[in-house]
Amino acid sequence: MRRTPLVFALALALSGAVHAAQPQPATSPQVRPAPTPSATVTLTAPPTDWRTLDGQQVRIAAPLTLAGTDGLSRFGELTVAFGGRLWQPSEVAAPGTAGHAQVVADNLHRRLVLDDGSDARDPGPVAYLPAAANLRTGMVLRNVEGVVRIDPKGNTRLQVSRPLNLPALERPAVPVVAGALHVAAFNLENFFNGDGQGGGYPTLRGARTLAEHQAQKAKLVATINALGADVAALMELENDGYGPQSAIAQLVDALNADRGQGADWRFIDAKQGPGDNPIRVGIIYRATRVTPVGAPAVLEKEPFGERSRVPLAQAFRAGKGAPFVVVANHFKSKGCSEATGADADQKDGQACWNATRVASATLLDQWLATDPTGAGTRDAVLLGDFNAYAMEDPIRTLHAAGWRDAFAVAKVERPYSYVYNGMTGRLDHALLSPGMAKRLRAAAEWHINADEADDVGYRDRNEAGPWRSSDHDPLLLGFDR
Repeated sequence: MRRTPLVFALALALSGAVHAAQPQPATSPQVRPAPTPSATVTLTAPPTDWRTLDGQQVRIAAPLTLAGTDGLSRFGELTVAFGGRLWQPSEVAAPGTAGHAQVVADNLHRRLVLDDGSDARDPGPVAYLPAAANLRTGMVLRNVEGVVRIDPKGNTRLQVSRPLNLPALERPAVPVVAGALHVAAFNLENFFNGDGQGGGYPTLRGARTLAEHQAQKAKLVATINALGADVAALMELENDGYGPQSAIAQLVDALNADRGQGADWRFIDAKQGPGDNPIRVGIIYRATRVTPVGAPAVLEKEPFGERSRVPLAQAFRAGKGAPFVVVANHFKSKGCSEATGADADQKDGQACWNATRVASATLLDQWLATDPTGAGTRDAVLLGDFNAYAMEDPIRTLHAAGWRDAFAVAKVERPYSYVYNGMTGRLDHALLSPGMAKRLRAAAEWHINADEADDVGYRDRNEAGPWRSSDHDPLLLGFDR
């Protein structure tokens, strides 16, 4: 593979939007030449106006936090920031408020993007990084040096004059969560299994070959079994029924094979699909730890089915404890395809389909008030990928209806499960009824995915273990029985 010459770039979009360089034909990639620098200027904070440093050699004496790796494989870019992580504005403050605008402005002031200096797309090895570099969002880079260059689009770039000195890789251990009952939630990032007999690849989503599927499954098994949950709500399962060749059945088979003696994983069979979406939610549980109570329930009234995925509810009991209901959810994504009217991007930071997500939240709450599982309990936990950050309308709608954020109840500081466009936040939530909030002992996320670079996953380097088993971090809750 081609190695880019040792010319690097650090970019800050003054307009607030980071723009990747337009790719040139693959046969003739271009490397932007660095201007001749003058004496080195030392920066201990981001300047008020980068344009005053155009053509200037600088050394950034302040630590830079790696904020995101979204553009690394495609454009050779890394997002970094002065003063710590960049947070999704609507994770921190409600859209449309002064606080939200303040976070947006602060992100723009602190944000920088490292670039490889090449206009090639999918450049292969990135010259400013060591071979097979292990990168995690949150790691700190020091003493970055280079020459400031303002490109024709008005973006500021720093063509770095020496390779980055990366810190030692630190990865988190499995969280230890108090409580006698443990419940998890995990977005599997499109777990599809072909035709279920080793063929049928590529499928609509997920693994493109049998080998990729086996690698993906191994990572998911390593993640789920390590969590030690008694019940797990899963998102982005292939919607292919519940037979022996279905994705959920074969995932449970793999979990049990990995556990060996004492294998006790089972899945909830909701009988119907549910819904027409290519992906669905599911619930799995350990039969020696909990017992299903009553029948599973699904809500197939729109906007569930075509837009938001159909929620699945199942009541359980742990030993002689009180019953509780687990509800697996996956609301409509933020992508703007076909979005019109109130679902179009309102430019408030909530992206597209926000109205549909709000309607989903309202209908979900109304449905659960009818005791759809027939378990006769109001103790419930809503789990899953709501495709809304913590201060966005859908989550605030559920809060207003009485559902409580498990991480707030457990007093967890700065929880997060997802990193996108160099900004950290939560799309994955655990919301508790008042009764379940009283039973909560602890809440944690296992940051094995959101902070990891894409190439650690099964499609590229396929590093052994749970690392980058998905693009979302799993969460784990501990309750009293």
